[in-house]
Amino acid sequence: MKKILVLCTGNSCRSQIAEGYLRHFAGDKAEIYSAGVETHGVNPRAIATMAEDGIDISAHTSNNVSEYRDIPFDYVITVCDNAKERCPFFPTTAQKFHENFPDPAKAVGTEDEIMQQFRTVRQVIKDYSRTFVAAHL
Repeated sequence: MKKILVLCTGNSCRSQIAEGYLRHFAGDKAEIYSAGVETHGVNPRAIATMAEDGIDISAHTSNNVSEYRDIPFDYVITVCDNAKERCPFFPTTAQKFHENFPDPAKAVGTEDEIMQQFRTVRQVIKDYSRTFVAAHL
């Protein structure tokens, strides 16, 4: 079974959404983990926007990348430029992928406008995750 790590800055939004969709699309073909170079907790709007699409990430935790140092990952996906630049090196033979998704946590405006940003980013990450699973699993 393949092991996939999704990395972001705070492991609160983009990496959590990606973890949810990768788990959904991969099924039993992979073990999916997500982490950050920091931990900010799982963003309540990320939980809400995923629930709108039938994916429950409410039990996800925000983890630091150092917690997974000893896991032999097959793939590491960074989902923001900051994580790619700040991610501490740890020995791995994992194939690395990078996609800089917009950060919905930085959205401003009314609650409806902010949630629309979350939905837009959710869709982009969903499409990426579906394509990634089809290509690599």
